Amino acid sequence: MKITAAVAEGPRQPFAVRELELEQPRHGEVLVRLAGTGICHTDLICRDQWYPVPLPAVLGHEGAGVVEAVGPGVRHPLPGDRVVLSFNSCGSCRTCLAGRSAYCDDFTARNFAGTRPDGSTPLLDRTGTRVHGTFFGQSSFATHAVAAARSVVKVDTTLPLELLGPLACGFQTGAGSVLNSLRCTPGSSLAVFGAGAVGCGAVMAGAVAGCTTIAVVGRNRARLARAKSVGATHTIDLTATDPVTALRDLTGGAGADYSIEATGAAQVLRQAVDCLAQEGICGLLGAAALGTEVSLDMAALLFGRQVRGIVEGDSTPALFIPRLLDLHRAGRFPFDRLISLYRLSQINQAVDDMRHGHAVKPVLTFLGGPA
Repeated sequence: MKITAAVAEGPRQPFAVRELELEQPRHGEVLVRLAGTGICHTDLICRDQWYPVPLPAVLGHEGAGVVEAVGPGVRHPLPGDRVVLSFNSCGSCRTCLAGRSAYCDDFTARNFAGTRPDGSTPLLDRTGTRVHGTFFGQSSFATHAVAAARSVVKVDTTLPLELLGPLACGFQTGAGSVLNSLRCTPGSSLAVFGAGAVGCGAVMAGAVAGCTTIAVVGRNRARLARAKSVGATHTIDLTATDPVTALRDLTGGAGADYSIEATGAAQVLRQAVDCLAQEGICGLLGAAALGTEVSLDMAALLFGRQVRGIVEGDSTPALFIPRLLDLHRAGRFPFDRLISLYRLSQINQAVDDMRHGHAVKPVLTFLGGPA
């Protein structure tokens, strides 16, 4: 079938909106008509080759839409189901079997290879040339996507479907880091470095967890203000003050019980560790270029401080995404306040707005998409 997709053709090049051919779903796959797709930092660093995803490729990994067809062997979801598309995993390795699919032994191949495990791709251009796809098991910067059924989550909500895609990664990652990974305790202090979608997801979850101090560190005043509007108790402009000193002042000199690093910058990770109280835990969420190194104070770590890498908020999407929707229904996870809508043709404007802080979470919508 013919679809319209935004293609990443080369590092740091604008996305090109083109007509492509998409094949029908194979065994274990579903065809989804997209209503909306979030744009994530990971899409941009893969386009720009921080991670070696082969190009040209259709990226996009925060899709939401309606199932139109299913391939052989698929019992759920079913045609007509409203779904969110999250990350892919094998389902059979030791970590998947233990319920920790975010650490699937085959995670890189199934999410970043640009092909199915057998090396094929469901996408061709007008000349019949292969275009890489199945990014995070979906490649949802398109009007339609062939997605791995294992990564598709059926949803039940009155919210417009196009708003739900960011629950698949950005908000899931931030919220899951607080609720699933660090398991922040009531009355604790949480420092969040980065006020984008991941950081704001952590902020909203910190409020759910009962953290009494939720301080967000960033450099964009508009984003800091949005973080405060969804639950931050304090904001710290790192261009005007030293965040480590400011966080120690906020916590009576002790330091933060928990911190989140959501920027991918080595110097920020150092700050997120240095601001910790004794026995404090830093969750590393930000994606950096391969080979990026950081220097830490070994003596400070000796006093019980920890640094933990976290992928997708340690989430099982089929369980965690409905939980986030339940929290939204209760007025406790207002993620929709952070979304800005764009047409697929406006993808490059959306990327520019995200980079300059004008949008926290841009979402691409599709003409004729599901309501």
